[in-house]
Amino acid sequence: MRLVVLVSGAGTNLQALLDAATDPAYGATVVAVGADRDGIEALARAEQAGVPTFVLRVRDFPDRVAWDQALTKAVAEHQPDLVVSAGFMKLVGKDFLAEFGGRFVNTHPALSPSFPGVRGAADALDYGVKVTGCTLFFVDEGVDTGPIIAQRAVAVADGDTAETLHERIKVAERAMLVETIGAMARGGFTIEGRRVAVGG
Repeated sequence: MRLVVLVSGAGTNLQALLDAATDPAYGATVVAVGADRDGIEALARAEQAGVPTFVLRVRDFPDRVAWDQALTKAVAEHQPDLVVSAGFMKLVGKDFLAEFGGRFVNTHPALSPSFPGVRGAADALDYGVKVTGCTLFFVDEGVDTGPIIAQRAVAVADGDTAETLHERIKVAERAMLVETIGAMARGGFTIEGRRVAVGG
């Protein structure tokens, strides 16, 4: 399975995928890494692994539609079977979803549909839940609303801050991402409505 990974920051999820892909039995390989800004650690990780990279900054385009069309074209050039958002901090538009809908996955630091948006861990802590976690899902037009592929639970400790909770969620998220992408690569997947099945 050919993966294009989209990044915006340190690239720890990207590194986990790159590491997993060194094993031929994993079933997937990262063929390109795209970013919405330059000079980030994730791009350095990709270059160190010998993976092609591209950068498309929103401010370099007349509007978001033009940026989205350019992103769609840049990703399509690498012929991915799956596009993975790994800490990519931009919402894609209609052109991208038209091309990659059902093949574009993202993670969220909460158990969807609870606590959507960028404050997933903090919102869960503020609400007082005892268990939160992470979700891998197919991206749709909403915010963290697409069909769910996998989830992992993370217990909330009494002394947690948003930062300590989020760090534990990220550890679970990396493991979930690597294991699930590998399972999707080796065994395939189906989407029927909101129900996703991975493997045979």
